[in-house]
Parts: sequence; structure tokens; C-alpha cells
Amino acid sequence: MTPETKSVTPTVFYRTLNMEGLEIFYREAGPRDAPTVLLLHGFPSSSHMFRNLIPMLADAYHVVAPDFPGYGESSAPSINHFDYSFERLATVTEKFTEELNLSSYALFLSDIGASVGFRLAIMHPERVTAMIVQNGGAHVEALNKDFAKGLIDYWDDRSDKNAQVLRDWLLTIEGTKWHYLHGVSDPSKISPDNWVIDQAYQDRPGNKEIQLSILYNAKRDLDVFADWQEYFREQQPPTLITWGKNDGIFTVEGAELFKRDIPSAELHLLDTGHFALEEEVERIGSLMHEFLDRTINTKTRKAASV
Repeated sequence: MTPETKSVTPTVFYRTLNMEGLEIFYREAGPRDAPTVLLLHGFPSSSHMFRNLIPMLADAYHVVAPDFPGYGESSAPSINHFDYSFERLATVTEKFTEELNLSSYALFLSDIGASVGFRLAIMHPERVTAMIVQNGGAHVEALNKDFAKGLIDYWDDRSDKNAQVLRDWLLTIEGTKWHYLHGVSDPSKISPDNWVIDQAYQDRPGNKEIQLSILYNAKRDLDVFADWQEYFREQQPPTLITWGKNDGIFTVEGAELFKRDIPSAELHLLDTGHFALEEEVERIGSLMHEFLDRTINTKTRKAASV
């Protein structure tokens, strides 16, 4: 009898890169000579949000998922010693990719990862082989106005009173849990480890000030949405959109608007919420693998045969 072939789960490595006085933690898996997929996480999570996705891609791709400064296991210097803006997080991510010799990459963009990743794409359009967007806005219409009210008040007036409104819910365990459970089709599929881990990082001394700084600086996205949309129109990156359609933060209209500037973008609306990977990782992983195989891996194989 021929023994059955057993599938082997790719090994995920947990590493730290020292650069610019920071320790940047990242997860890495897959062959380093394969096309790279760079996973950029959302708020209030970290590369932990990709723990189930990484092994699904690492059979054929070099997968890298860093924690931004102030999140997860990366350094979290005080707001007096680090500029917690998306511009600065983008330059840190740029340096991170260069230190790892990542000359090209497909970008997975979610939530604040989109705010960082779109800036990175504009800085180096020649490096971006594809985009996968999951509940990350690039249009003003993407932001749910009911969710954003307290945030917009804070943008208009950075007072202690308005900051306290965010502290009292958004930065608490109740707010973090809401991120994971709002809009899901089956809450029993969502591990409570998610909000317990995220909140443990947020509750470290000084971290809420970090989050408030990032949330305040997020208003500058409004000033560069037009630049991102121009990048989409000019570069036409291969784009896959896997969107939790019940998200209470980013609207379905925000997902559909990508197709205005990238008509070839593939849009999939999934019956789940903000952290779509928690409930739909099998579906998203399958869509990503097929999409990447058809776009960047095909190009790589053709280039190698020339």
C-alpha cells in the first residue's frame, strides 16, 4: 500500500529586527525566494490577526507580517519620543522592508494597515505587485458616520474631554470586543483570545496615549485620499477586495468605490464584520491564493523562464 501523503503546515518564525532605535517584531513564513506578501495589521490588533492566514499562504509565498511601533511585540516608545503618525509608521515600514531586502511585495491592507500601506505604495509604486484590501478605507465615504462621531469631535477639538470619550469606550475591553463581534454571523466562531490579547497590549502604561495620538493623526488621511485614488488610477495594481460587509467602521460603499478607480478590482462582500479573517479566513485565504497565483506568481514564472 502506498502511504497517504500528509500535508505539512509551514513553519512560522517569530523574529525581531533592530532598526532606528526600535525593535520591530514580525512573523515570517514560506520560502524567501518566493514572491513576498506583506501583511499590515489593523487597530487595535497586531500581526496576531494573521496567525491563521499566514500558513495558508506560506506554501507558495514568502509571507511577512510586522507589528507597527506601539502595537503587539514591537517597541512602544512614549509619545514624547516617537511621532505616532501614519507618515512615520510608513517610513518605519519602508525601512523594515529594505532591511529585509524585500524589493517587491503584494500588500494586504486592513484598517490602519491601509493608512500605512497606501502611503508606502505611493512612496514605491514600483515595488507593489498587488493589493488585497480588507476593510481599509481610501475614500471619505468609507467611514461610518455613526462610529466616527466621537473621533471627528476629537479631530475638531483635541481636548481632554473629547479624548476621554474615546478612552471610555473605544480603548476599553468593551470597545475592543465590539471590533471583533459587531456584524459577525456567528459569534461562537470568534475566539475571546483576540480582545483579551489586544487589550492587554493597550493597557500597558502609556499605550492609551499612543493610541490617542494615532487616532488623532488619522484625520490626515482625509488630506491624502485624492493622492491614493490618483495612484490607483495611474498604476492600476491588481486588486482583490475581501470585505466584511457588516463592518460598523467601514462601509460597503467604501469597498465598492475602489472599482471606480481600478475597474479590474475583484470585490467579494463577506457576511461578517470588521475583522473578517476571524470568521472567514478559509474563504479569504482561498481567494488570496487563487488571486496571487493568477497575478504575481504567473508573472514571476514568466520572468524566470525568459
